Amino acid sequence: MKRLVIASLFATTLLAAQAQSFTDNARVRSAEPQYETVNVPRNECSSQWINENRRGAYESQDRQYGGAIVGGLAGGVLGHQIGGGSGKDAATALGVVLGAITGDRFENRDQRPQYSQYPQYPQYQDGQREVQRCRTVYDPQSRINGYRVTYEYRGQQYTTVMRSNPGYNLPVRVTVQPMEQ
Repeated sequence: MKRLVIASLFATTLLAAQAQSFTDNARVRSAEPQYETVNVPRNECSSQWINENRRGAYESQDRQYGGAIVGGLAGGVLGHQIGGGSGKDAATALGVVLGAITGDRFENRDQRPQYSQYPQYPQYQDGQREVQRCRTVYDPQSRINGYRVTYEYRGQQYTTVMRSNPGYNLPVRVTVQPMEQ
C-alpha cells in the first residue's frame, strides 16, 4: 500500500514538472473602446409667480403684541399664587416671562418670519407669491467600460476584453503541457 501511494505521488510530480509556464509578448492588432451609457441625475428647478387673491396666514407682516401682554399678566398672577416668602417674587417674575413668551407664540403662530435667512418660506410681492418647482432629470453619459483587444500570437488571433488599452504589445502567459494519446 505504501509503495502505491509513493508511486502515485512520483507520477503526479513528474507530470507537473513537464507542464511549464512562461511569459511572452503578443502583437496587438486592435483595441476598440467599449462604451456603456450611465444616467447621471441632476435637479432642474424653475420659479414662477402666481396670484394669491385670498389673504393667507403668511401675508400678514405686522407682529402682534397683545398675546405677549395678556400672557405676561396671566403668568404673573399664576406665579404669584405658587411661591411663598422671597420665592413668591421669583415665581412671579418667572411666570411673567414664561407667560409672555407663550402668549407671543400663540398670537403670532401663523406669521412667517421677516428674515431672509428662512428660504423655505415663500416670497410675496404685490399679492403674488413665488413658487419653485424642482424635478430630477437624468442625463445619459457615455463612459469607457473597457477595451476589446484583438492580438496575434504565433500566427493565431485571439480576442479578450481588458480594463485598459494595452498598447502595441501584450504580455501573455504561455503554458506548455504534453498531450496524452
